[in-house]
Amino acid sequence: MLIADSTRFALQAITAHRMRSFLTLLGIAVGITAVILLTSIGEGVHRFVLAEFTQFGTNVIGVSPGKVKTGGQPPSGIPTTSRLLTLEDAASLKKLPHVTGSTPIVWGNSEVEANGRLRRSTIYGVDADFTRVFSSTVHIGSFLPREGAGSSRAFVVLGSKLRDELFGNANPLGARVRIGGFHFRVIGVLVPKGQFLGIDLDDTAFIPTERALEIYNREGLMEIDVTYEEGVPSSSVAAAVKAQLKLRHGHEDFTVTTQEDMLKTLSNILNILTMAVGALGGISLLVGGVGIVTIMTISVTERTNEIGLLVALGARRSTILSLFLSESVILASLGGVMGLLLGLGLAQLIRFALPTLPVHTPWSFALGALAMSATIGLLAGVLPARSASRLDPIEALRAE
Repeated sequence: MLIADSTRFALQAITAHRMRSFLTLLGIAVGITAVILLTSIGEGVHRFVLAEFTQFGTNVIGVSPGKVKTGGQPPSGIPTTSRLLTLEDAASLKKLPHVTGSTPIVWGNSEVEANGRLRRSTIYGVDADFTRVFSSTVHIGSFLPREGAGSSRAFVVLGSKLRDELFGNANPLGARVRIGGFHFRVIGVLVPKGQFLGIDLDDTAFIPTERALEIYNREGLMEIDVTYEEGVPSSSVAAAVKAQLKLRHGHEDFTVTTQEDMLKTLSNILNILTMAVGALGGISLLVGGVGIVTIMTISVTERTNEIGLLVALGARRSTILSLFLSESVILASLGGVMGLLLGLGLAQLIRFALPTLPVHTPWSFALGALAMSATIGLLAGVLPARSASRLDPIEALRAE
């Protein structure tokens, strides 16, 4: 039998029982829709998180105090030989090859008072390289100046939201601000950066690191962030950073993390989550496959006479097998196309209705789900089709 004749025969069998065929299609369509919606949300979250981390640039290396290792940190009360990260450490990293900037960081939360208003905000102690390292831009005024150790003046740069809360539309440049009992002069306001994983980056103030160490009564830095030239392998810069700090500290009592490695690890985790939610949607496809097995088994029982007649007319068992297999594959494929269109439509609807919810449809998953639906139809139709091809023609013709 020709493929065209086989397809026509299967379509006639499907249209002969429209309601039953539609319900079978719907089972597959719901499964495909679930896969597309779940993976679209998963992929959207994946891209959103990576975009949040890369808004500061991708050529950043972080250095934090203490060596991260399997043994963990020593119990409290036991002295250690680990040295704190210092301003001198950060200054030494600026001189390394391919390094374009290095900023020592200390942060805390303090009350900020100015213009008769009081607000609690996040305070960052940084230096002049901060804007270069974290791709920030000054809106008005200037950022913190480059100053030698021990000569940091009491300057502050405000985030855009903190400026609005304290000064409204007034020009804050030159105004006095009190932070943690210390007075600072406003010299600049940063361009709005928005939120980073729920943290408002604009409700912040930036002061010299030396002043932050004094306010928060700290002896060492909380972090040093280093940026390097584009195109230079992060591993080579990280190795240079390690070598420089080991030379200063005597041993490796710090942790170096490249943003490239962090993003790679984060991307792998998010990929696994996307595949996991896709697999949950795939359960619906299995349910649809069970529906096809059920419907095809009923179809074989109802069409016993027809099968007997085909065999009596000379149809081979392989022909009977292909007829019923093609019927189940067509059912599953039509359901897959319906689910694909429905899933894509709902994904776009969610994107427009909820702009804050990141939704992005990965075509690989969509086409994979469509191929899976045809495969399920093929597998689900094997047993009923095999049963039909093995019917005895004489007994089949006698069947009521």
